[in-house]
Order: sequence, then C-alpha cells, then structure tokens
Amino acid sequence: MNSFWSSWVMALIIINYVAILVLFLWAPRAKIPTKPDGTTGHAWANGTIREGMGRLPMWWLLLSTAAFVSAFIYLVRYPGFGSYEGTLQWTSEKQMQERQAATEEKLQGVWERIENTPVLELNEDEQAMRMAKRLFDDNCAACHGYDGKGMAAVGAPNLTDNVWQFGGSVDAVVKSITDGRKGNMPPLGNTLNYGQIKNVAHYVMSLAGRSHEAPSATAGEKVFKQHCFACHGMDGKGNQALGAPNLTDDVWKFGDSLTDVMTAVEKGRTGDMPAWKGRLEEREIKLLAGWVFSHDNTKEAEGQ
Repeated sequence: MNSFWSSWVMALIIINYVAILVLFLWAPRAKIPTKPDGTTGHAWANGTIREGMGRLPMWWLLLSTAAFVSAFIYLVRYPGFGSYEGTLQWTSEKQMQERQAATEEKLQGVWERIENTPVLELNEDEQAMRMAKRLFDDNCAACHGYDGKGMAAVGAPNLTDNVWQFGGSVDAVVKSITDGRKGNMPPLGNTLNYGQIKNVAHYVMSLAGRSHEAPSATAGEKVFKQHCFACHGMDGKGNQALGAPNLTDDVWKFGDSLTDVMTAVEKGRTGDMPAWKGRLEEREIKLLAGWVFSHDNTKEAEGQ
C-alpha cells in the first residue's frame, strides 16, 4: 500500500473512531425534552401508543465499551491501520506460508516414499493414493470424470480400462500427463459422399462387432482401405504413435452409435490433452500416473 492510500485509510479510521467516541460519551448525558408523563410527545393510534424515554441500559454501555476497546487493541496488534503492520507482525500471507511449510514437512516422508517407489507399486501406498485422488479431482476430473471413466461429450478417454490411444506403458502415460497429447481425425466430408460415409461407418461398426448392414459394410471396406488405413491400419487396429485409435475393440471416445461414427468421418474429430508440466511437479505427475494404473489396467505397462 503506497503512502497516499495508507494516509487515506488512517484518516478514515481516526475520523470514524473519534466520531464514535464523541457519540458514546455524549449519548448517556444528552438532554432530550420530555413531557411531564416522561414521554417524548410522539404518539400513534390517536394517542394509544406513545414514545417513552429511558436511560441506556447498563448491559448496552458495558458491551459497547468492550467493543470499542477491542477495536482499538485490534488496530494496535494486527494490520489494518493503513500500512502499519501491528505489533504481532501478522499477515494472512505469512500465515498461509507457515501452514504450507508445516504441511510440506508432514508430507515429506510420503513424498520420499513416492519418489523411491516404482509407478506400478504406488497403488499399495494408501496415503499416496489419497493424495493422488485429490490431485486427480483438482486437475483431471473436469474432463475424465471423478471416476476416471471419461466423458464422450468432450472426447476424454476412459482411464480405467486397458485401452490406450497413445500407449499404456509407464513412460507413455507419464508423457501424456507431462507434455499433453493432440489427437486429430481429419474430416472427409469434402472427399466422400453421403453413401460412402454411411458405408464406411457400417464397416467400422462391423470391425467392433456392432450391429451393421452387411452390404453397406462390404462396400465400406473399400472406402476404408482407400482413405483410412494410413492411420488406423489395414486391420483397423490403430497406431499408437499417431494416436489413431483401435476401431476393433468396441471402445468409443465420442459415442458408439452409427450417427456418431458418421459424424466422425464427415466432420473429423479433435481431442487435445493439455500439458501439465508447467503446473504440476514431476513427483505429482508420477503420483497421478500411479493413480491411473491403480485400476487394473496395467496389462501393457507390465509387458513393457
């Protein structure tokens, strides 16, 4: 706070404090004209109700005095009187820093365990997993859901199964959290006509074992092998290096209906996973990876 605003605040406090003190000292002694019957002369309901006059009760005087003195002591002990810091030298920022330091000290042993434990073994540490869940809720749940099962509305994948778009090894998952991922399915609406889009969608449904029209799927296979194989492979099992999903596992990020598939082919899909290296520490990213791998989805990671 600069000197001008500090002086302004001080002046306001002094003016208000002096005004309250004057009123406090004057009020008990103030002489208010009254009638012989002890009323002020104000009446309502044709004189049925009249305004009386009495002394301020002692409890009010004592309570007001205590509040007045407490306010003065507060301004002496704590910051509030302009830029004056108070005799206790207390600030909310300092208190927050002290509490953060105390919390870090308590957690130091847990962080040491996390740093010295392999990712796939972190799920055995209950305290670490509680911390990991809080981290996940604060940073990841908005897209992946609090249960980690993903949201089709935003194209956030299920993190609890054994299906991985960019790889399910420990290094791949840590990289996904650290650097983020960018998925891009190009639109084919300007290349294919409606019939071709519908046919290739039926073919994709057939790859996943879904209900489909066989003649359309047969026709769609040719379209697929002309326009889609470069990313998804001739067998439709995808390419983790490109982030092209496996179309044969019946797992869907953006919806599993024929209309959803046709929309994906016609208009394309994009899905960006933000990088967290600027917000989270390495040990926090490791802890998040440990939480992801605590859902019986380590088949690829254990085979690496």
